[in-house]
Amino acid sequence: MGRIFKRPVGSTGPFKERAELPTDLAAADGAKRTGSRSAGHKPLKRRADPKAELAFEKEQKRRERASAKEEASRQKERERRQTTVDKAQSALDAARREHEQDAADIQAALEAIERKSQAELALWRRRRSDWKPRYGVHEGSE
Repeated sequence: MGRIFKRPVGSTGPFKERAELPTDLAAADGAKRTGSRSAGHKPLKRRADPKAELAFEKEQKRRERASAKEEASRQKERERRQTTVDKAQSALDAARREHEQDAADIQAALEAIERKSQAELALWRRRRSDWKPRYGVHEGSE
């Protein structure tokens, strides 16, 4: 097996098989460390690679174009679907109007037939009442 090397916690000391406790406990407690940096020195901000920035911006623009293209495609699909729904609704409305007209025509024809039936029944009753007394037929002997 391999050997394990350690170094004191919070230190930049060398790695050893047996790490020793840090000797500067004040620095470990959060006291200000004495280092090579001066009090007024700020760390320099590192500029990103210009090529990486350009590549990032190019990729971002490509994604925006792709997103806009997808949104336009979805909008076109919604419009196509809405057009189809509108056509279907129009056809349904036309069929409903045609059905209602046919039903009204049938109802009118039914009422006409009922009136004709009532007229025929009334005519039959008149003829029968005229016929019975002449020929000697009595009410109970039909």
